[in-house]
Amino acid sequence: MDTANSSVVGSSVPIGGGLQPPDVNDLGQDVNGLPKTPSQSILNEKHVIRGAGKEAINEFLDTHKAFEVIRTSGKVVVFDVRISVQLAFYALVEHDMQAAPLWDASIREFVGLMTVTDFISILRRYSQTSIPISDLASKSIADIITAPPEMGKLKHDIFDAADVSATLGQCCRLMHAKGVDFLPVILPSDARVLACISYTAILEYLVTHFREQRRLFDDSIYDLNIGTYENIVTVKAEQPLRDVLSVIESRGLSAVPVVDDAGVVVNVYSASDITFLATATDADSAVSNLSLSLGSILSQQRSDVSTHDRLYTCSRNSTLQSVFEIFASVKFNRLICVNEEGRCNGIMSARDLVSYFVG
Repeated sequence: MDTANSSVVGSSVPIGGGLQPPDVNDLGQDVNGLPKTPSQSILNEKHVIRGAGKEAINEFLDTHKAFEVIRTSGKVVVFDVRISVQLAFYALVEHDMQAAPLWDASIREFVGLMTVTDFISILRRYSQTSIPISDLASKSIADIITAPPEMGKLKHDIFDAADVSATLGQCCRLMHAKGVDFLPVILPSDARVLACISYTAILEYLVTHFREQRRLFDDSIYDLNIGTYENIVTVKAEQPLRDVLSVIESRGLSAVPVVDDAGVVVNVYSASDITFLATATDADSAVSNLSLSLGSILSQQRSDVSTHDRLYTCSRNSTLQSVFEIFASVKFNRLICVNEEGRCNGIMSARDLVSYFVG
């Protein structure tokens, strides 16, 4: 991708506060005062430029507030823990939302978040027991919270939230430290939840508003170690959905590339995909759908919901700047890195990108 005319990290007012790529002449001696080899100078120059790029992004994140990410047309759904888990799930689907805060009226506090992925995990766990799946439909969210871990649990079982006046940098560091994908933003005066922001929302704001004149992002995502490039899990379309979800959960993944017999990437499957649930008529048919092939599920995917993950690819040698430009164009949740033959050799998510700058 030609990055000479970037609209993402383009020419505008720089925010780096005097950050400049180093002069190669300034790197001409080592600590002993001896002349450095050209390779040493280049490596030191790269190190300084990378540091300057991270510092510029961090300065941006630390000077913008959480409320700036909240969309004026956004909405928040809050669940009372006394309602049934099935009703909560269908409410998430109806409102096309990934997560909802949980409110316990008995103690007048928020106690966690429920996500689409939580429900899928819990349903799969119940399907492996002798308990009638219909029993799950009658359970409340409170029942799920207090159930044994082997029956599945909420990933966000503690209500970590950010004040609306918190900086984006503080939000990112909290999400990174807690290992969570969603962060409620609250209004302290009345503890009202204004939004649940994600890494993708933060990255979208960053790419839209950050401007930097200097070329600080020309290293590849592979050289910067942004993403995963070893022990990559792939699946095939003929595998049962049940097995794919098991692999996703056991490896702690958010999505897996789907490959053909030649190992070429043909699709991607997300842990939050609700197709097999949305096409079910009741709890029993939802469990039956777990036995369908992944290919069958992928062929039924809806394109009008946010849970659908489209396949976007790049090379692992793509520069960080070009990745910013791809995000500005398609707002990906993740990019699958492929080689010249189309085989997967890396995965990089919006979470990986943000974590690189704040980790």
